[in-house]
Amino acid sequence: MQMKCILMMGTFDSKGKEFEYLYRELLRREVKILTMDTGIFEPEIQFEISVTSDEVAGAAGERICHLREKQDRGYAMKIMCQGAKSICRQLYRENKINGVISMGGGGGTSIAASAMQALPIGFPKVCVTTLASGDTREYVGTKDIVLYPSIVDLCGINRFSRQIISRAAGAVCGMAQMDPQEEREEKPVVFLSMFGNSTPCVEQCVKLLEKDYSPLVFHATGGGGRTMEELIREGYCNACLDITTTEWADELCGGILSAGPERLDGPAAAGIPHVIVPGCLDMVNFGSSQTVPEKYRKAGRLFYEWNPMVTLMRTNRQENEKLGEILAQKANASKAPTAFLFPLKGLSILDGRGEVFCDWETDEVLFQAIERNLKKEIPVYRVDANINDPEFSKRCVEVLKSIME
Repeated sequence: MQMKCILMMGTFDSKGKEFEYLYRELLRREVKILTMDTGIFEPEIQFEISVTSDEVAGAAGERICHLREKQDRGYAMKIMCQGAKSICRQLYRENKINGVISMGGGGGTSIAASAMQALPIGFPKVCVTTLASGDTREYVGTKDIVLYPSIVDLCGINRFSRQIISRAAGAVCGMAQMDPQEEREEKPVVFLSMFGNSTPCVEQCVKLLEKDYSPLVFHATGGGGRTMEELIREGYCNACLDITTTEWADELCGGILSAGPERLDGPAAAGIPHVIVPGCLDMVNFGSSQTVPEKYRKAGRLFYEWNPMVTLMRTNRQENEKLGEILAQKANASKAPTAFLFPLKGLSILDGRGEVFCDWETDEVLFQAIERNLKKEIPVYRVDANINDPEFSKRCVEVLKSIME
């Protein structure tokens, strides 16, 4: 088996002792090592630097001496992020590395994570960090970066850091040593979006698709939607069955599961068939009940505690009017085959007959707003069923197949 090469990158000026220990742990696992210094000042270390900090700065059009003279931490961070990302991408394209590992606090993690986000899904990426808990979306992005909690601060080698760094070295080496078995995918790939409140629908769609297609499901919780959009843009699928567009309700109302304003742009950019369902647009997601914005509580809005950590708010007519306009505008931007399906008996489990969010008149405001703003050539199918009824799933798959032909 050919010896694998691991890229060890980080701020060697501030974390020299820690990276020396990591370097020894990587050597102990019999891998080749490339090192990249993303620090600003001269490091005092016992290993050879393969890519110097000046080369990293140079990849972003700067000189390290200028960064030292400027003494602007924010600007220096920006330059080193850009340079590290560019070099990582180049090393990968040239097949010079098989995995990457880094360590850091706030600054080091930002640089490392930015660089790792330039690498494709499936490529081993491990970052030992003090920031592995809490909101990590900015660090992980839409990639499979493993954030390894440092437990204690990265300040010297001690009984805790020794174990953490050693295990992290083993993790990245283990990932790199054994490549996944490649399976030739001959079936067309279909992406689907799913939520707890639309799970029965998506599961039925998957069963109907899997004979002739390769269905891949993304959880519409913000990160899932962003990842799906990015993979669509990168050409990983042939069509999208967008059952669950709920992330737009969070984007509009300030919920916690927004996928950003680019949600629904991917299929148009990639030119692939797109079936859109306003699934779960009857709800906005917040955290525990105490986190719901005061303006909504004062307005007497309808809430439902999905679990102790998730509070759902029913969308109203004004919000549905705006959401309809947005969905229509997104669909209008596509030159590829596009279609809408409306479940007339509820957009979710909670919007079903007699359920807590059941308000089909408000749903109709959404449907009419879509139709009013939609190009005439884009078909709309009204289905007299709840989103999770088998007949709705069947119709979704039928429409998808028809526009893929």
